[in-house]
Amino acid sequence: MTSPVVLITGGTRGLGANLALRFWNEGFSVAISARQELDIQNVFKAFPHRSGQRTFSFPCDMAITSEVEKFIQRIKQECPSLKVLINNAAIQGPIGPLSRNDFSLWQQTIQVNLLAPVALCQGLIPFMKETTNGGSIINLSGGGATGPRANFSAYATAKAGLVRLSETLAEELKPDGIRVNCIAPGAMKTAMLEEVLTNGQAAAGEKEFSIANKVFEEGGASMDRVADLLVFLASDQSKGITGKLISAVWDDWEHWPDHLEQLSSSDVYTLRRIAGRDRGFAWGDK
Repeated sequence: MTSPVVLITGGTRGLGANLALRFWNEGFSVAISARQELDIQNVFKAFPHRSGQRTFSFPCDMAITSEVEKFIQRIKQECPSLKVLINNAAIQGPIGPLSRNDFSLWQQTIQVNLLAPVALCQGLIPFMKETTNGGSIINLSGGGATGPRANFSAYATAKAGLVRLSETLAEELKPDGIRVNCIAPGAMKTAMLEEVLTNGQAAAGEKEFSIANKVFEEGGASMDRVADLLVFLASDQSKGITGKLISAVWDDWEHWPDHLEQLSSSDVYTLRRIAGRDRGFAWGDK
């Protein structure tokens, strides 16, 4: 019998490659999508042999809608099941004020960071329902999802949309036992973050440039810690946790199963409008 399958998009570098190896070592069969087949095979070469586990390679450029459509069909044809979907693939997009952005690059960022995950969820949720008892969808959020991020408008907009998508799908899929969560991994030492330094302070802004520089000097958030959270969300330990935006760095998510009733009946760890009454301002509300 084949082990449960996890699909990781953007699984050949940085966090994605780290996750692929971690899930393999946790006993999952691992499916990876990335633009280049060779990059995928290089990740698989690092996997120690384990009986009962399989690897699946799916070259795909998430910026091209037709490729995403073919990718979804291949998954359903070649994978025996799908237990966990991790939407990790992302691009930084144009850096600088919106008025100076190349609009075609802005659109591409929305396509890769938001519309491709939407398409994967739409196309693969029925497959998850058919082939597994429950399941977990984990979307990677990032800087700009919970607050303004000047000079990164395309990336921030896409990630904010991804969080609300996750909350909405979580409600839709509760009857099916499929959990949907977003995670904020924290600033990590990755090629994507390096783009901030490459573009320079003038484009990125002093705050973002300083953060990126500090991460490359000090190491940034731990990818292993992020992997711990994703393995947790993929496991039965996280049953009942859905529709949340979880920080791998700042949230005490290991103990959330002890507080499921309070967690599920509250809007904590979600995106919500803050009204004047929430801050004690008498002048803001009728």
